[in-house]
Amino acid sequence: MQFNPEEADTLWKLLSWRRDVRHFTDRPIAPEIQERLRHSMDAAPSVGNARPWRVLRVEHPAHRQAVRAAFETARHAASDAYDSERRTAYLALKLAGLDAAPLQLAVFTETEPAEGAGLGRTTMPQTLEQSTAMAIHTLWLAARAENIGLGMVSILEPAAMERLFRVPASWRFSAYLCLGHAAFDDDRPLLHRKDWQHDTVTEWRAAEP
Repeated sequence: MQFNPEEADTLWKLLSWRRDVRHFTDRPIAPEIQERLRHSMDAAPSVGNARPWRVLRVEHPAHRQAVRAAFETARHAASDAYDSERRTAYLALKLAGLDAAPLQLAVFTETEPAEGAGLGRTTMPQTLEQSTAMAIHTLWLAARAENIGLGMVSILEPAAMERLFRVPASWRFSAYLCLGHAAFDDDRPLLHRKDWQHDTVTEWRAAEP
């Protein structure tokens, strides 16, 4: 299949307007959109077609409260790594949409999947977690195409998430995702706007002989 320039331009718009959304409305995501988003992960590449991502919908209030508490614990622990000025800036950042996002997903990686029969991961087992990351990014772009915002919460202790959700021993926590309608659109990433970190240019350097 060949794509035309207009379709390619749409992809670039999706890439440019993808945001790590932190501010959500409480408007629910329509069930048919949720279903399309779920199916989008089926289109993600994975090593040996192992499809190692495991996704839990987090709906129970007790679970959400526990995740919120774990986030605050990890956030304050991480702040100790900064000097006083940087620490103040860090604690002022809006780093999670846990309070408002209507759809929340805990994503894990199965490190011993039967699927794929080990193809492609014998020498690089980390490709399982890389596959999960690609599934998350596929979902992220699909959500943006549906005008749904996605925020990824990484300030969580993996072992705490594994205990909270009582997952099998072979599952590793990969990400906590918040999805919903964004409270506003922004053409600049939050970390740019707050002068935390601006983009660096990706270089493709020639390997030294």
